[in-house]
Amino acid sequence: MCEPDVKNTENSVISGPLQCYPLRLHPGQEITGTLLEFVRANNLTSAFVLSCVGSVTKAQLRMAAGELIRYFEGHYEIVSLVGTLSGGERGHLHISLSDEHGEVIGGHVIGDLIVYTTAEVMIGNTAGVAFSRPLDQETGFDELVIEKTK
Repeated sequence: MCEPDVKNTENSVISGPLQCYPLRLHPGQEITGTLLEFVRANNLTSAFVLSCVGSVTKAQLRMAAGELIRYFEGHYEIVSLVGTLSGGERGHLHISLSDEHGEVIGGHVIGDLIVYTTAEVMIGNTAGVAFSRPLDQETGFDELVIEKTK
């Protein structure tokens, strides 16, 4: 049996009741900014994307290894959008998009996810839990820290 790596965590299991927030974004809205504003406006401390379907006309993604940034313009279906929305200024989202040929590309969202027809998003939040993103000395990136709140 595989045991999870829970470095720097005193409590290996942190949980709480799940809250769900369904949203529909409209043509022309920028997805990341809209979701982050919703999270801030509703004081969600551990928000994440449960699911998202829809389409975009524009996307800006960072590819694996963190060096190449690609820009996409056209009509793309959202095949998957996942990640965290609390604990940092930008959240941490990854997306998979398919083009008119069914070819799929994915990466780390760094900006400009513009809705084409719709984006139907289900945001989850775990009550009693807070996310933060301090600099991790091991990776050199702002990494997720999960804490129980009162």
